[in-house]
Amino acid sequence: MSFYEQLKFNSDGLIPAIVQEQATGRVLMMAWMNRASLEKTVATGKTHFWSRSRQKFWMKGESSGHTQAVKDIAFDCDGDTLLIQVEQIGAACHEGYKSCFFRSVEGGGQFQVTESQLETPESIYGKQ
Repeated sequence: MSFYEQLKFNSDGLIPAIVQEQATGRVLMMAWMNRASLEKTVATGKTHFWSRSRQKFWMKGESSGHTQAVKDIAFDCDGDTLLIQVEQIGAACHEGYKSCFFRSVEGGGQFQVTESQLETPESIYGKQ
């Protein structure tokens, strides 16, 4: 039996994918995959996702060059979440941070930026 049959895609045909840097264990990002993007990820060894806002299939790094080489794909006991371990090339976050989770909540509802920005979005994508 294929692992695809073990997965539970939501009513939109999507499944959340948590992307983790294999070498450090750092969670880099969360994105949505449909079956086609997951199949492309498995076939190419590069992460591909489905953008809900743009309604578009995309490969991580297609604009920025900051790609993810897939090292392992796992799924949870319920089959409704993926964990993809990668080797991250450059920033994972479109705002130029290593991880999309670069802000932490402090007391009183404030937050603090907890890591250095590797690049500005303008240097990655050019003037928007």
